[in-house]
Amino acid sequence: MSRFHQTFEKCRREGRAALMPYMTAGDPSLEWTERLIDACLAAGADMIELGMPYSDPLADGPTVQAAGQRALAAGTTIDAVFRLGARVRSRHPEVPVALLIYYNNIFRRGIERFVNEAAAAGFDGLIVPDLPPDEAGPLEKHARDAGIAIIYLVAPTSTPERIRLIVSRGSGFLYCVSLTGVTGARERLAESLEPFLARVRAEVRAQRKDLPLAVGFGISTPGHVARVSRLADGVIVGSALIDTFHSRSTPAEGIEACYSLIASMREALNPPGVAVAE
Repeated sequence: MSRFHQTFEKCRREGRAALMPYMTAGDPSLEWTERLIDACLAAGADMIELGMPYSDPLADGPTVQAAGQRALAAGTTIDAVFRLGARVRSRHPEVPVALLIYYNNIFRRGIERFVNEAAAAGFDGLIVPDLPPDEAGPLEKHARDAGIAIIYLVAPTSTPERIRLIVSRGSGFLYCVSLTGVTGARERLAESLEPFLARVRAEVRAQRKDLPLAVGFGISTPGHVARVSRLADGVIVGSALIDTFHSRSTPAEGIEACYSLIASMREALNPPGVAVAE
């Protein structure tokens, strides 16, 4: 079984959703990214989504765009991110790690080469926001051979036909976008989230697939996490984590603040009366 499957199953047995923080590799440096990953896992995160910085991200709002620019200015490269992934994998052998990356980076490097290098570095899945499943056949083939999941995004605007296609092609989990728009912290979640997830869940069941639903975009507070956890199998937190890190005077203080944020979100996932294990 894949690490994604094992971890989602573990969380289900515990009666809660999985918590998946997102951070951009190299923001503000690869060393601090590595420390942030360790801190999030120590605070109770179950999985990690690591972003490859890119100059023209179409799905990202101002916070993640700025993180990508800082990472690129710091000299972050694909090779360096693969080395970071390998270090994380060596210390956290059971933790699923997904890599968010835009397709040009994969295409320029060569699909087969990129996938094999990502697998060797210990990544479990690829999230490619600008690659629709209709055009992902070559990537899916090489990823399947390498044991890497291709994780598709499904949006509130997706038609029933589109949801059917995405569910049929997806693996690892489905990344359910909570709103129409780009990434970024929000004060409140969309009222349409529950019926949207119900439509996606119904299609997963209709196809008899074991494909967990993880919700991202706009998840900003423990209250958001608690609400989403009642509807989905996983909760993804990105911009709020990045904003928290950079709101402090030093990177070390940013790490401490991020630890506290993830710990509070992890606590919000617990069934009533259940405390986080020390």
